[in-house]
Amino acid sequence: AGWFRRLLHKPKPSSVESLKTSHSASSSPSSSSSSSSSCAKSSSSSGKSLATSSISLSPVSAPDISASDSPRWDKSYDVCICHSEEDVELVEELVSYLEGQPESFRCFLQLRDAVAGSAVVTELCDAVQNSHCWVMLITPGFLQDPWCRYQMHQALAEAPMANGRTIPVLKDVDRKDYPRELRNIYYIYMALKEKSFRQIRDTVMRYLQELCRSSTKTME
Repeated sequence: AGWFRRLLHKPKPSSVESLKTSHSASSSPSSSSSSSSSCAKSSSSSGKSLATSSISLSPVSAPDISASDSPRWDKSYDVCICHSEEDVELVEELVSYLEGQPESFRCFLQLRDAVAGSAVVTELCDAVQNSHCWVMLITPGFLQDPWCRYQMHQALAEAPMANGRTIPVLKDVDRKDYPRELRNIYYIYMALKEKSFRQIRDTVMRYLQELCRSSTKTME
């Protein structure tokens, strides 16, 4: 009787298999959903990582120096060319080059822009104060012209630190004759005219961009 009762209470193989099957079936979706959830999280995390990476690697755009609110317009001129009368022809070529650039740089050319009847000292000082950058075309004529040296000293007094505003350009002058007052400032040596003009343009552009960038940081 005892063995007969145990036999009656023993589960049938089919019911055991069905239980296993049903357990396997019920756990599969949860595993699948867990896997999907994990994939979704991974995808989301990856997407977020890519987005962050994309933002951090995006290049910083150069400030627009021609914008209406640019500090560029705080002064009347972008560039003041300091030169001797002997170098007028070369300076006119430089001014034509700078004013013909897409940025339309505003240049002060003494023979063209000085007010007739005004004092030379007043005009030279005003030109320095109302310009962002000063190009010193240092030639033998420049070294012998007292007015050129006067304007050079005015520019150095306006901005004594070498912050890109004073741009010495050496032409037909030995390095030993380079003015002592400018020894702490790198100069452009004019061997090829076109290359030197481009270097002057790039230097002025870099200064104006930095001016705009500094102004934006101050406002923030």
